This record gives sequence, structure tokens and C-alpha cells, in this order.
Amino acid sequence: MAVIATHGHLDHTFSITPIADGYSIPAYIHSADRLALSHPERVLSPEFAATLEGMEFIEPKDVRELRNGELLELVGLNFKAIHAPGHTAGSLMFEVSDELLISGDVLFAGSIGRTDQPTGSSKDMEQTLRKKILPLGDHLRVLPGHGPETTIARERKNNPFLKELKGRY
Repeated sequence: MAVIATHGHLDHTFSITPIADGYSIPAYIHSADRLALSHPERVLSPEFAATLEGMEFIEPKDVRELRNGELLELVGLNFKAIHAPGHTAGSLMFEVSDELLISGDVLFAGSIGRTDQPTGSSKDMEQTLRKKILPLGDHLRVLPGHGPETTIARERKNNPFLKELKGRY
């Protein structure tokens, strides 16, 4: 068992420490977003970061950094880490047993994650979409960090951000 973070934004990391430490399991995150576990304000807008004033955040006792292409076997499934910067510098997606893509906040049904927060980058997001999303197999079911599930085939056909890229390249 483990806790796996797709990126360092607080809505995805707030409960990592109590869960990981409470069950004595490791927490996985990309090295570029690790600091967000103890300093979430570094990847948030100044307005939202101000609401955290006076709160203390600590990272779990056992944090392990994931790299692109690294494989994890958990609960009988194979998770392949895909570094997908754009939403944050350390955004990760996970291809699970060649059947499923956990896309975090990189790819949503009909949209993509915002890139205007600290460490986000529209240039990096474009590269991620072009080099990491478009080559994926149409058969993959996609579970985003927010919103309904979708498929790569559906997004390739309907997602305006992917359609725009296909038209330019």
C-alpha cells in the first residue's frame, strides 16, 4: 500500500501525511513537487496562499520521489509514472496495467489543467499534451483528478486542446 500524489496542489496533498503516517505507508510524489508537501504556498496563487497563514504542514515520514518511467506494483496492479509538467513542474500521470490512465490535473474530460499557478507552464503543458498524451492508446480509460472519467479516444476527438495540437503538428 502507498499514497501516490499526481502533483503538489493542496487539494491533492492535504491528507497525505495523516494517511501515510497513520498507516505507516510510503508517500510518492515527483521531486519537483515534493517541497509542496511541507510548503504548499509555493505552488499556490498568492491569494490562496495567504489563507494558509499560521498553518503548519509537514511531509510524511517516508516520502519517495518518482521519476518518469518508474514502475510501481501496488495491490496487484502495475503503475507506470509519466512525468507530465504543465499544471505543476512535478505533475505525474500513471498508466495502470495498460488499461487506465490516472491523469491527475493534466487531462480532464473536455479540458486540461490550468497552467497559471506557480510552477505551471503553458509551454510545458503543450509539450506534455503533444509528447505524452497524444501518443497514448485510444483504449485507455482516463480517470482525471476532477470530473468525470473519459477515454483517450474521446479526448483525441473532442478535447479542444488536443484537437488544436493535432491540427498544428
